[in-house]
Amino acid sequence: MAAKKKLQESFSKFLIEEVRRWSMMRQTGVSLKYMMDFGSRPSERNLLLSAQFLHKELPIRIARRAVELENLPYGLSLKHAVLTVRDWYLDSFRDLRSFPEIKDSKDELAFTQMINKIKVRHNNVVPAMAMGIKQLKNDLGRKVEPGDLPEIHQFLDRFYLSRIGIRMLIGQHVALHEPNPSPGQVGQIWTNLSPIEVAKNAAEDARSICLREYGSAPEVQIYGDPNFTFPYVPTHLHLMVFELVKNSLRAVAEMFINSDKEAPPVRIIVADGIEDVTIKISDEGGGIPRSGLPRIFTYLYSTANTALDEHSTADEVTMAGYGYGLPISRLYARYFGGDLQIISMEGYGTDAYLHLSRLGDSQEPLP
Repeated sequence: MAAKKKLQESFSKFLIEEVRRWSMMRQTGVSLKYMMDFGSRPSERNLLLSAQFLHKELPIRIARRAVELENLPYGLSLKHAVLTVRDWYLDSFRDLRSFPEIKDSKDELAFTQMINKIKVRHNNVVPAMAMGIKQLKNDLGRKVEPGDLPEIHQFLDRFYLSRIGIRMLIGQHVALHEPNPSPGQVGQIWTNLSPIEVAKNAAEDARSICLREYGSAPEVQIYGDPNFTFPYVPTHLHLMVFELVKNSLRAVAEMFINSDKEAPPVRIIVADGIEDVTIKISDEGGGIPRSGLPRIFTYLYSTANTALDEHSTADEVTMAGYGYGLPISRLYARYFGGDLQIISMEGYGTDAYLHLSRLGDSQEPLP
């Protein structure tokens, strides 16, 4: 009951009713292509239209998540970490709803600064929610199997997918104000992104973490056309490739740690199809048993010993975190119409297939 009381104490009855009303409104999805076309002309008028759209759209998306955070099963809504996240969402909703109508470029600039603060406020949502899930698992006091708690998995998929969308919309609007964008840069989107370049950078970052954890790191070999480019968000692509390469390096490093044989390389292959750009990441790290495959996309399971506490932040990248890398990477892929598949040969290795839609015209999937 204390948590419910806290909600009434911290937030006015009017605000709570307002949140419930806005959570019933219809969301409006946008496509990568639309963001690109719209943002390629960041005129005062376009920035004003964008701000007016966000002024109405963001409260709807944030209200939906705030209401869900209030009504989670197994007492998850009452966990301290989840209450903190809920309060961030309610604060952000209040900030957006109390912002007056946006009529000119002065209003638009003030609105842009405000939504950027909202984005920063929500930086640590993922580790905070992971902390809440960890508290729930401790309370259940039993081993949680992959098929357990399906409602929690479905909620987290919706919640994180929505978070990707909210951060993309805010980040895109804020980035359109950058004074000197690089050639081909439209806000957060690069119209001529080289997947080979992103793969190189992601592989270097993953290898440096592997070196730190294991004292050595397998080689990463990259194959594909170095001149091929397509429109995509580099931060999203880096996050996904980094996660997959990191997992492969870890599997190989652990398999060969006490071996006198040289560790085999991890291979990245970039294929340029008509519909999809596909990035395959292959390793010879022993693979995953078939019984373990259902676990890899769950939020309640991690093979790593996680050192997660109240003070963990999103910036603390470790070799194996709180088991969220794969499910969240798959959501990033799906956000713009792609997907992520893992195929494993136990006793040999694993292939990850990252499919990215190169048409850019699929709508955001709105939970």
